[in-house]
Amino acid sequence: MAGVSDLLSVVRAVHEISMVTSTRLEPLLARLRLTQQTAQALWAIDPDRQAPPMRVVAQRLHCNASNVTFIAKQLEERGYVVRRRDPQDGRSSVLVLTPEGERVRREVVDEALALTPFAALSSAELAALADVLTRVADLPE
Repeated sequence: MAGVSDLLSVVRAVHEISMVTSTRLEPLLARLRLTQQTAQALWAIDPDRQAPPMRVVAQRLHCNASNVTFIAKQLEERGYVVRRRDPQDGRSSVLVLTPEGERVRREVVDEALALTPFAALSSAELAALADVLTRVADLPE
């Protein structure tokens, strides 16, 4: 199979960068009383967009709805989100960041951007990498 070595190198590098960034974030997450999963859920709720239904958060996190229910409960207990009825579908709930949740999300995102090994790349390198990774992320499953 052509390119297996390159593919392995890419997957290994992406995994390593993810693990390094996660490890570097641990002190901040501990201070904020977040786990990797709750931090990822905060990241998945964009305060500049309409509050996402919990099923959409589950899709973004690549997990099932019961996991998101557990994560949402943890975030609610910390005062970072509230669950509200979905205005488009009264049978489901949306997750809305509280003002404190927006502040904490911004802190996590800013720290992740500062601590990731990707931060050492030039603007041109980041643009090229963003193009490639976005194309890959947008491929159908």
